[in-house]
Formats: sequence, C-alpha cells, structure tokens
Amino acid sequence: MKTSTFNYVPWVVGLSIAINVLVLLLLFLPNIDPVAGFDLKVLPLFNAIMNSFTFVFLLGALFLILKKNVLWHRRFIYAAFTTTALFLVSYLAYHAMAPSTSYGGDGPLRYVYYFVLLTHIVLAAVIVPLSLLTFARGITNKLDKHRRIARWTMPLWLYVSFTGVLVYLMIKPYY
Repeated sequence: MKTSTFNYVPWVVGLSIAINVLVLLLLFLPNIDPVAGFDLKVLPLFNAIMNSFTFVFLLGALFLILKKNVLWHRRFIYAAFTTTALFLVSYLAYHAMAPSTSYGGDGPLRYVYYFVLLTHIVLAAVIVPLSLLTFARGITNKLDKHRRIARWTMPLWLYVSFTGVLVYLMIKPYY
C-alpha cells in the first residue's frame, strides 16, 4: 500500500483539544433539563456497555495483529472507535443533564475507587490524541510510526476502557 501524504496532525490536535475541552466544560456548565420522561440512569449503563465493547474490540484487534491479520485488525479498530464515539456522545449527554454522583463507600475500597477514577480520568484525556494519532498513522500507512506509538496506545486504551466499566460498577449503587 502507498503511504499517504495527507497532513492529519491538525485534525488530531483539533479533535483532541475539542473533545477534552468539551468534557472539561461539563464540570463548570449548569445542567440542562433532560427530556421529560427520560430516565437518565440508563446512560451510565449504556456507557459501561460501550466501554465493555471497546475493551473486547481492542483485545480482538490486538490478537489479530499478533496473528498478522491486518484486515480484521483494522475492522476491530474501526469497531472500537465506533463504540468509543457512541460512549462519548452518551457520556456528554449524561453529564450535560445529570448532577455529579458522589462515591458513597468507605474504608480501603474508597481509596481504590478514587485511585482507579483518577488514573482513568487522566489517561482518558491522554488516550484521545494517542488513539487518533495511532489511527491516522495506520490508515495513512505510516506503519513504522504506527507500530511505535501503538505499543503505548493499546495498553493505555485497554486500561481506560476497562477502568471505565470498573468505575461504573463501583459507583452504580450511588446513582
């Protein structure tokens, strides 16, 4: 395959900034009223399901590339980006309409929860540009650069998607 000369860096930077700023703004903006009769509690469950699918698709993509099956590796990466995009839309909608939920547990589990949550949040912000850059390098056939960054992106993205589900399971009783 031919290497593309398309300059994807401005897109990666722009999307990364836009997504992270949008998520950050949700901390400071007042909540909007949800659609009448819509139960917002379904959205965190949907988010956890999308994170679960992302995790499974990423594991599949990793397995397939280790088997040198590039075609199916790409398909699983497309699936992971799709479920991640669906997660992001749902996450933004939920946090635009719902107040923050506080963790109500105590003891050592409380420290575990906040450690997982903090690392999840920080790495979720980091994974945005990493995943976009890795994806762009893959689809433009800059494969040496793609492989170098994918070694970091894959485990971090797996961690973020897994801990997203874990955070949901830990805070679910307090919704």
